[in-house]
Amino acid sequence: MKPAGPEQIQDTHERDYSAQCVSNLKKYKQMKNFKIAGFIASLIIVVIIPLSVFKFHISSKLYSAETKPQFVGVAKCVECHRNEYNSWKDSHHAHAMEIASDETVLGDFNNAELIDGDKTHRFYRKDGKFLVFTEGPEGEMREFEISHTFGYTPLQQYLIPFEKGKYQCLHLSWDTEKKKWFNLSKMIYGETIHHNDWLHWTNQAQNWNGMCAECHSTNLNKNYISKTDSFNTTFSEINVSCEACHGPGSEHLKWASLPESSRTYDGNYGLAVKTSSINNEQYVDICARCHSRRGQFKDFRHEFRHIYDYMQPSTLNENFHPDGQILEEDYVYASFLQSKMYRTDVKCNDCHDVHSGERLLDGNALCYQCHNPDYYGSGNHHFHKLKGEPGEPLNLNGKVIDVGEGALCVNCHMPGQYYMGIDFRNDHSIRIPRPDLTEKIGTPNACNQCHTDKDVKWAINYFQKWYGIKNRPHYGEVLAAGRMNSSEAKLPLIRLANDTLSPLIARATAIELLGNYASDSAYLTIKKYLDDPYAMLRHAAIAVYNNTSLQNYVNDIAPLLNDPYAAVRGQAAFKLTFVPRDQIPERYERNFKQALKEYRESNEYAADFSGGRLNLGILYSNTGQLQQAKHSYQMAIKIDSAFVPAKINLASIHNRVGENKEAEMLYREIITGNPDYSEVYYSLGLLLAEDGNYSESAKYMEIAYEKSPENTRALYNLSLVYQRLEKFDKAENRLLRAIEIDPKNFDYLYAIAHFYINNNKFDKARKMARKLKKQFPGNQTGNQLIDYIERTTGAPI
Repeated sequence: MKPAGPEQIQDTHERDYSAQCVSNLKKYKQMKNFKIAGFIASLIIVVIIPLSVFKFHISSKLYSAETKPQFVGVAKCVECHRNEYNSWKDSHHAHAMEIASDETVLGDFNNAELIDGDKTHRFYRKDGKFLVFTEGPEGEMREFEISHTFGYTPLQQYLIPFEKGKYQCLHLSWDTEKKKWFNLSKMIYGETIHHNDWLHWTNQAQNWNGMCAECHSTNLNKNYISKTDSFNTTFSEINVSCEACHGPGSEHLKWASLPESSRTYDGNYGLAVKTSSINNEQYVDICARCHSRRGQFKDFRHEFRHIYDYMQPSTLNENFHPDGQILEEDYVYASFLQSKMYRTDVKCNDCHDVHSGERLLDGNALCYQCHNPDYYGSGNHHFHKLKGEPGEPLNLNGKVIDVGEGALCVNCHMPGQYYMGIDFRNDHSIRIPRPDLTEKIGTPNACNQCHTDKDVKWAINYFQKWYGIKNRPHYGEVLAAGRMNSSEAKLPLIRLANDTLSPLIARATAIELLGNYASDSAYLTIKKYLDDPYAMLRHAAIAVYNNTSLQNYVNDIAPLLNDPYAAVRGQAAFKLTFVPRDQIPERYERNFKQALKEYRESNEYAADFSGGRLNLGILYSNTGQLQQAKHSYQMAIKIDSAFVPAKINLASIHNRVGENKEAEMLYREIITGNPDYSEVYYSLGLLLAEDGNYSESAKYMEIAYEKSPENTRALYNLSLVYQRLEKFDKAENRLLRAIEIDPKNFDYLYAIAHFYINNNKFDKARKMARKLKKQFPGNQTGNQLIDYIERTTGAPI
């Protein structure tokens, strides 16, 4: 009897994709660089965009009538902390959000107009209200009332109440320096955002409740109600007040009311949050809950022990340049973690007044707190003229750079860029300029950001002239290659992951990128960090961990169900939903149920976003609740009609319930709008093969192969399709190419051996059978093939 062969199209066109942080909105809008494979097994999608967005409802309650300590309000703090209050009251934190009034509104509402394309937007007052006439949710021009201001300088935005407790952030913003209105979304995206676009100011991307409220008010409870798609968002104070950082103050008030002889001096004075005598990791983490790009999966509470109890900080993904420099919205945390300053125990308050937010000292004096001005302030270090020295300012296309700017530390070591159109922010990685990296991997450098009339060769030559050739290896080169899935990047990524002298966030990024490499060394590295002391490395490892052995998969992941931090526990539970429930050992059952409950609740918290709905859909799909999964994917698409991962998964569900025509229509719709998605071509090819349409199947699998030459499963299944079409030369070619890429794959070696047997090419079949036996000595398949060939040909091998 001939051994059974791979006669069915192997694999399934189903692709469940979970979403991480999709925040590069220009790329998101264009849908060109959305890497589906990168979505697997992440936690929550929270899209954080330059257009701040908001909603609001003042709660009449404090933190909780039964929870202690309780929030008491800034008025209670002023009595004893007048100096701190005076520093704070004019800060960006104090003006983070305010009720619209004559005192708080900075924009011109005296019948002002902004003509933008074919639309004229008007700003005016009526009956004491601030009103705007602009484009609404259906694309019609209509009047809206401004309820709140949002932000302060260099721009101020405005909130408009909508039904269901939603507040939206108006796309028309006020430039506080130039004193004029501008279209913020058009300035950012370079095009008009239409009313049916997720990015439009009336849609979810610009919703205050889910996008920005958490970091613009104190003691916020989002309170999203998924069944009605509504909010009951509350907070104890409208802005970022004392207790936002120090925690609820009732116990501190009790401590302060005691006679001095009765007070306990434990170094924290009854405050909920310790801010003195702590290390820089603990200090920076206090600020990180807002000053970081992240996915948040529950309301923040000051009793949380670690940031991974309520959020998932972003690693250096495509929202950053490959070398870690800021690219999209900059929240400081990811940048600062890369800096040498952070590794030498520098804290936020070493440079900033924590109450006003301003720098402690002007100019280079800030850096001279630690760095010797006699050296670092000299021309022998910076090679630029000091302010006041003779010289002419640079005038480059109307941009004037005064004499002395080149000698400022921040301009070389903390170059920045504009966000939200007009808000200049500095990169906090405090790095040495590297024009050579610009040439190698296309990242920006401080030299050419100032000298825009010069090319990178000019910058490299001067850098080498002044400092010599010191092009030390930089993790940016490794991460850049890893992003491209370069086969040569695997070992450097492993070295970076293991390099304890590199920034933790760069190491975590390397671990995530290793998830794209199917090799023993990559797998062992990822597995190693499942048990690392750092939560960031554990989370990165479990997000990309995989194993072809079901038993090993469960044994490696299940212990993390009891991880100290919610983000890691939830990710472990999610990964185990891909395993049949009866394969999870009984000793883990209780922890699995609890962690899975946490994971589900975390995505219900984020269900106002398409990514939260997506993850719920995957959870339901993995647990056999297909109708609930279908509903979750449909809701994700309703929130964002361009959200491709949900469409792919919905097509998968259609296929699983026998609705192949609906699945096919959806795949074709995705391809029409997003022609660069290789995985969708592959999925459509599998679906067509399942329906017996092999000619069309081959067509789409070929496109998938062209767009993703390393996709060996596409090559494998393409070979099977060609066999059905009796195009045997092409079938052999595609299968051999798959083996060339992945020479130790059992399925591929067996398939080619079986192919040669079917086509009476027994010499070639012998060769592959020997390989199979040698590479998999414990598997009897190789011996069975050899026995069959020997019996058929009558010649011993």
